[in-house]
Amino acid sequence: MHRGLFAMNELPDLDDLVQVGLFNILEERDVQIRGYPVSFDIDVCVLFSANPATYNRSGKVIPQLKDRIGTTIVTHYPTERDLGMQITLEQAMEDGIDELSDRFPVVVPRFMAEIVEQMAIEARTSKWVDQASGVSARFSIANYKTMISSARRRAILLAKADESSPAIPRISDLAHFHGSALGKLELDMMGTHQMSEAQVLDAIMAAAISHVFEEYVDEHGLAEISEIFAQGVRVEVGDLLPSSHYAELLKQVPPAWEKAFEVNAAEDDAVRASCVEFVLAGLWATERISRGVRHGQVSYVV
Repeated sequence: MHRGLFAMNELPDLDDLVQVGLFNILEERDVQIRGYPVSFDIDVCVLFSANPATYNRSGKVIPQLKDRIGTTIVTHYPTERDLGMQITLEQAMEDGIDELSDRFPVVVPRFMAEIVEQMAIEARTSKWVDQASGVSARFSIANYKTMISSARRRAILLAKADESSPAIPRISDLAHFHGSALGKLELDMMGTHQMSEAQVLDAIMAAAISHVFEEYVDEHGLAEISEIFAQGVRVEVGDLLPSSHYAELLKQVPPAWEKAFEVNAAEDDAVRASCVEFVLAGLWATERISRGVRHGQVSYVV
């Protein structure tokens, strides 16, 4: 207690008799000593916090105590993606800057941050996820950290003495998100669609990429790219592929290279590699080309 404020966390975990003991404090605003005609007037603001009943398996708040609580404020998921992105960034970076951040900085393109946050939005509305249990608020935070770690790992492994540009996360850096996302959502086991958690996560990521891709890239010209892949072209990318290799790699599919300029017009190799992977992943997520994953490498084909 400090300056008349008393905060109590996880109110449903209190025994019913203890909750009854709070009646007088909230209603009469005094403390009585049983057996003695003495009472102490109090001037205190009591704050309670609790998860919604469907989000935990603890006890409950008894109706009489609910009746004495002056105001109930219900908070949960961010209502807008931009707000969710802001929260995710703040929470993901709350540990401060480690010693590697100065030597190997990471700059996240907006579309990559949007994809990470959109994955959480898609999970909350997915028919495969139990809407009562919901999706952990740490879902986006953990995935964001994983993406940053993968990009920084690439920068460390591929570092050269004359290279000082920051690492730019790509879609392939999200290939490791299963490790950070597993256990942070609960499947709807009563639904008609029985899928493993990994399969559900893949479907959620595809839906998120598709949603953001359609916001950034104009549909005109996508059919031409699909036709090139239909001729047997195979493009293989990965989180450890140097950014400078993407220009040579995409010579097989020039329209895809040009399409990346719609996402970001920067000429930097790392930015261009991230945009190209976004375009390829968007074509896959919108079912225009196919994708295969083998030994951490991602192949795009028809």
